[in-house]
Amino acid sequence: MPDAPPGPSAVSGTTRLYVVLGDPVAQVRAPGLLNDLFARTGRDAVLVPVHVRPDGLEEVMRGLRHMRNLDGILVTVPHKVEVCRYADLLGPAAEAAGSANALRRNPDGTWLADNFDGAGFVHGLRENGHDPAGATVALAGAGGAGRAVAAALLTAGIARLRLYDPDAARREDVLARLDARWPGRTTAGAQTDFDGDGVDIAVNATPLGMRPSDPLPFDPARLPRTCTVADIIMKPAETALLEAARDSGRPVVHGRHMLDSQVLLYERFFALHAPERKARSEQ
Repeated sequence: MPDAPPGPSAVSGTTRLYVVLGDPVAQVRAPGLLNDLFARTGRDAVLVPVHVRPDGLEEVMRGLRHMRNLDGILVTVPHKVEVCRYADLLGPAAEAAGSANALRRNPDGTWLADNFDGAGFVHGLRENGHDPAGATVALAGAGGAGRAVAAALLTAGIARLRLYDPDAARREDVLARLDARWPGRTTAGAQTDFDGDGVDIAVNATPLGMRPSDPLPFDPARLPRTCTVADIIMKPAETALLEAARDSGRPVVHGRHMLDSQVLLYERFFALHAPERKARSEQ
């Protein structure tokens, strides 16, 4: 019987490291998905969650950059905007969104940050039969993930974007960034200004829904019956928003579809597929 491929259960001195940073991290699904990918591709690597609060991010990032066996960093709430400060280069999606959810170490030792939240979200929508091209979209949340989703939706050809966030400075910053690339297609307002009239797709890109006590980010009853309601939260899989939308007969798209659609993008970004597969095929 051939030896089992190296993976998370066979960590050694040669194992390459990846981390996912967040506050909290109990909800993250990336370790299961990426460690499974490492095992399937025979890669001697492991990804572990790292719980770091915002006031510790700078210290942690400076330390991670000095770890010579660390090849990649994934980033979740609430660090996606701030983490861009610690990258040497920004990829096109991170540049457009002003946020990043993945960083890789380049061969020259520099760190490149990019964002795959938006591309993963749009791909997940399409895989579930909801092409956003030409749609009017209401998006709650202008944080790291929300701004990435906004940029990807505009890239995908939506007609209009209504962006809602309680932080006036943050939503105005995102509006200016989006208007510079897609002028006149986005409006921004406070969360309490949410307007569901004529909306084809409504998206929750806030953390509201991660805890049972959270209020709804918006009321799905204010949306047209045909409006698709999507949530980017991974855990719980069925948020209160999606449950309310489903109970009212509206189609829903779960958060897991965004992350599942990102796995191939991560594989390409971190070059996880080619070298070791080729080496094993030549044995």
